[in-house]
Amino acid sequence: MTTATQTIAQPSKVNIGVYTNPKHELWVADALPTLESVQKGQDLKEGEVTVAIRSTGICGSDVHFWHAGRIGPMVVEDTHILGHESAGEVLAVHPSVKSLQPGDRVAIEPNIICHECEACLTGRYNGCERVLFLSTPPVPGLLRRYVNHPAVLCHKIGDMSYEDGSLLEPLSVALAGMQRSGVSLGDPVVVCGAGPIGLVTLLCCRAAGAEPIVITDIDEGRLKFAKELVPSVKTHKVAFSDTPQQTGEKIIAAADGEKMAVAVECTGVQSSVAGAIWSVKFGGKVFVTGVGKDDMTIPFARVNTQEIDLIFQYRYANTWPRAIRLVRSGVIDMKRLVTHRFQLEEAVQAFETASNPRTGAIKVQIQSLV
Repeated sequence: MTTATQTIAQPSKVNIGVYTNPKHELWVADALPTLESVQKGQDLKEGEVTVAIRSTGICGSDVHFWHAGRIGPMVVEDTHILGHESAGEVLAVHPSVKSLQPGDRVAIEPNIICHECEACLTGRYNGCERVLFLSTPPVPGLLRRYVNHPAVLCHKIGDMSYEDGSLLEPLSVALAGMQRSGVSLGDPVVVCGAGPIGLVTLLCCRAAGAEPIVITDIDEGRLKFAKELVPSVKTHKVAFSDTPQQTGEKIIAAADGEKMAVAVECTGVQSSVAGAIWSVKFGGKVFVTGVGKDDMTIPFARVNTQEIDLIFQYRYANTWPRAIRLVRSGVIDMKRLVTHRFQLEEAVQAFETASNPRTGAIKVQIQSLV
């Protein structure tokens, strides 16, 4: 048994989590660590802290694991806890932890890495060979009342709201894309997909000085939301009947004839990736943030003859400090993205809302504030 520093106020509610399984069921039930363990700090390992999760955003991947049971090779094979966009309050620390103390407000970076492989040692730990990414089967996620997590991956957020802290995860996805795609001042940019990641990417492109910016989607309501979020953005509703080449031409037309320097593709849908390829100029970039199917057909001749750089993204690395600075300073404000809020006990209703296009949900938050 280890001795851990405790909070003054002892937690009193049992730990619960949000589960799915191979039958695509969804429910709330008891979870680990137990309340007794949290109160005593007895299960903390070296370098770990216990965090009371206060706010968690539902990601599209959470819904996908529930509905489809898999994303590529990542398969739900047993009961599984969802959630990886979380912030909370430190309740207890292992004696080895010096960077955090009880009462600190933190955003949780939801991966546990080995610190030994080449990817980790070269700073690209999103490619860690032994990564444990919370909410990716079989690693349990953060949609719990309490979790134990490495202190080094719990980032202080000061007086930032827990809700904003949880939004640092999708912002990290967008920042990783911004850094590798190289969006610069005055670049014509198209963002494909007006879901949460696309909208956060839109905010980042505007902050970076891209101009003009076009955003695409198949849903008129989401495009309207994007226009309200960034009034200067130009929108294009993708028609199912259009070929990818026609989509690309219409994106260019929406930008008053400007071919795109960069396309940031946030859907992972084959037709959208292809449309993005047709929208960029000679030597342009198509940066794919979205997660798609295992195999995909692209207009190779277009990529080849136009020397288009087709680049892909897998999660993120070293983004949380940058994200915290951007939110704290007000350069990036994501508050309007949160459209619905539920208590942890209401998680099933929250997921039903997030997965139903008729609700108009953008980002649904699950909270456990008391």
